Amino acid sequence: MSFSSSTMRTVVSKIISVVLVMVVLLAILISTSSFLSGSSKDEGGFMGLSCMFLHEEGKYSVSALHRKLLVRSLAMEEPSRIGEKCTSADIVISQGPTAPLSSGIPTYTVQIMNMCATGCDISRVHLNCGWFSSARLIDPKIFKRLRYNDCLVNDGKPLETGGILTFEYANTFSYPLSVSSIACH
Repeated sequence: MSFSSSTMRTVVSKIISVVLVMVVLLAILISTSSFLSGSSKDEGGFMGLSCMFLHEEGKYSVSALHRKLLVRSLAMEEPSRIGEKCTSADIVISQGPTAPLSSGIPTYTVQIMNMCATGCDISRVHLNCGWFSSARLIDPKIFKRLRYNDCLVNDGKPLETGGILTFEYANTFSYPLSVSSIACH
């Protein structure tokens, strides 16, 4: 019995994708079980939160494996809202790896959420994004790079309270995304 090379490639690629999914599921299981058991505390004294948040100069974002919004309040200081309706801290960015493209290029899913507690709509959300690029086309009405380190979300239109924008990009590495400026309504 002989197989064509295209059939063999298809079988091998499916086996590899199944193995990758199993590895990701195992990593989720291990991280979840260590978090739930509380076996280790991070430097802040929180049970397992060091694997849930990415730290960068006091800015925190929820990682893709743990999108528990209730945990956010443990790590972030709430901004002073005296005289302010909203702040850039109300925009929460979550991103994590997803299944790679058929060419093998890794993909990442990004969620941008308006978590404003005072019921404000936030527009003109600009992110620090470096030289952001993607092998997969992203709808420019959802997310587009204007220039170096300046990306616009939702074409500048308001993101209502509780609103979530999701998109996926493909690159050999993930881009660190953080809020640079917003406009409150």
